[in-house]
Amino acid sequence: MAPLGRQRWASVLFSVLTLGLVLVLAFSHPLLVRAEGLGAAEATTGQATAPVHGHSFVATAVSRVAPAVVRIDTERRVQSTGLDPMLLDPLLRDALGDLPTIRQQHGQGSGVVISVDPGNNAALILTNAHVVEGVDSVEVTLMDGRSLTGTVSGSDAITDLALVTLHGGGTIQAAQLGDSSSLEVGDWAIALGNPYGLDSTVTLGIVSNLHRSIASLGFSNKRLELIQTDAAINPGNSGGPLVNAAGEVIGINTLVRSGPGAGLGFAIPINLARQVANLLDSQGKITHPYLGIRMVQLTQRQARQHNADPNTLLKLPERDGALVQNVVEASPAERAGLRRGDLVVGAGRQPVHEPGELLAVVEASQVGQPLQLQIQRGDQELDLEVTPEAMPS
Repeated sequence: MAPLGRQRWASVLFSVLTLGLVLVLAFSHPLLVRAEGLGAAEATTGQATAPVHGHSFVATAVSRVAPAVVRIDTERRVQSTGLDPMLLDPLLRDALGDLPTIRQQHGQGSGVVISVDPGNNAALILTNAHVVEGVDSVEVTLMDGRSLTGTVSGSDAITDLALVTLHGGGTIQAAQLGDSSSLEVGDWAIALGNPYGLDSTVTLGIVSNLHRSIASLGFSNKRLELIQTDAAINPGNSGGPLVNAAGEVIGINTLVRSGPGAGLGFAIPINLARQVANLLDSQGKITHPYLGIRMVQLTQRQARQHNADPNTLLKLPERDGALVQNVVEASPAERAGLRRGDLVVGAGRQPVHEPGELLAVVEASQVGQPLQLQIQRGDQELDLEVTPEAMPS
């Protein structure tokens, strides 16, 4: 029986091996074709998505906007009093006293070309107002090394934006402007400019925050909501572009706040910058409505803590709003009857929970057109009508 059993097992094993060989011969070619096809598809996809020459998306974005980024060198005459004590004898200083002297002050910043007019051989550069404020001369250096004389054609200190016009110079490339309203926190942010005089510097980060009020940074004389980024922005970057991953300008770099370990940069959203640039180009200046009050944020919690103090002299309304801290003398607000301690809770039929909301309503109002304010004064709710005026220079 054993030999017979071995013969049967050998027969079964032979049948299995034969069937396996048939299957391999039958399907090896189609499987090989499928494998080769998959490999080819993967290779084709890889070639389509790989960065050109192995460079990153940052290099690609920078290459699109860099030709439109410029360096701005300025000179302004500054009058100072006093003489250098190293140059004069003490007796001569006593005889002459402090004499005024004029000296040249040099500054530097960045800018970006936003439009080109080939017919008139002209170009418009957008930069910060503080870069070109009070200057006597402006020299613009293009990416390719050409140096041209620029003219400040418009400036607005409230939004810290200015236009510089170039005439001549031949071919100049303008940057592609993006849409800052589509930004989200976490989007890539690329800053270009000339920090510390180091030309053509690029830094990378992300959008850290949106709608950051400039008042929260200590600038009560500005009306801006800024893009916050951790891309390094340093002195000399002012006026340069903040760019997205597609190489589109999404902001104009304006200031930096440094701290232990890291710094935070801020940029003016390009949608606002585009509107201001159009007005500056057509009018040369911008008129901002003005009420004449200084405000601070008041929340219910802050008001309760304040009112709980037995030594407090003024009870505050326990609700959110813009608390009037000071009323400017002979201002529209004073003529309308606003007082220190009033809480603005509504403006133009819109609720006001913090000063930024009131500023937005005032900025959208018209000079000479009455604006309705809803305020709470103690336990009373009042409606006041204030007529904005043009902001004094």
